[in-house]
Amino acid sequence: MHKIIQRITSSITQAHIDAYKNDGAVCIRQVLTTDEIEILRDGIDLNLKLPSNRVKIASKSDDPGKFIEDFCTWQSNPYYKRFIFESPISAIAGSLMKSNISRLYHDHMLVKEPGTQQRTPWHQDQPYYNIEGKQNCSLWIPVDPITRSSTLEFVAGSHLGPWLMPRSFMDNQAKWFPEGTLADLPNIDTARDNYPIIGWEVNPGDIVCFHMLTLHSAGGVDNNKRRRVFSVRFLGDDITHAPRNWVTSPDFPGLTEQLPAGADMDHSLFPIIWNRI
Repeated sequence: MHKIIQRITSSITQAHIDAYKNDGAVCIRQVLTTDEIEILRDGIDLNLKLPSNRVKIASKSDDPGKFIEDFCTWQSNPYYKRFIFESPISAIAGSLMKSNISRLYHDHMLVKEPGTQQRTPWHQDQPYYNIEGKQNCSLWIPVDPITRSSTLEFVAGSHLGPWLMPRSFMDNQAKWFPEGTLADLPNIDTARDNYPIIGWEVNPGDIVCFHMLTLHSAGGVDNNKRRRVFSVRFLGDDITHAPRNWVTSPDFPGLTEQLPAGADMDHSLFPIIWNRI
């Protein structure tokens, strides 16, 4: 733990914390070791070989590549579990959130195979979830080099604005909040110059950290490029359970019967990984 604290102290500056607060997204360079990245590669390989029942193909059938996602597999994937519990990612999230704890929310594998044209459309994450509160952090961790055109990009400061309507990525349907209850996203791609868009070319060892309300999107990949990413989402002090009348993404069957609305996320599915000392 002492070595982890030393790494965080030397890697995360006040500028990182300020950028996270103001922009809702920040890139932290070369904070992970080669061994930690190798553990993640092994985890992703195992995940692709043995997907869970949550796995989905998020690209169209005529796409020359394939966009594969899977969720909530840390309990069955020993590589993911080791990485989440033994790497500095929970401490990084806690520092950026200015929280006394980092509680694991869920893991998310995102793989775009070579030639995948499917864009990840602009969206916020939190409206798809079953949580309320402001202290949260998603870590987007590449195990392959990713160009600026294929990486995540963000509308800086959008986490400070309202919740916007979550829609299904493939057919643009409002399957979560009822139609008309939240404002729709603006058409950012038709007027990119009107928005403070930020993003970074990244390499293994880098981590992109962002708030769950920050608007973000990502492009496809070239024919000779593979984009393997592991994302981990953490909850801070003020996050509480917000049961929905619809199936959230990801869903947690039976959780509503165990955690009432407004309760802390105190459940074995969501262990506290890091405490501020």
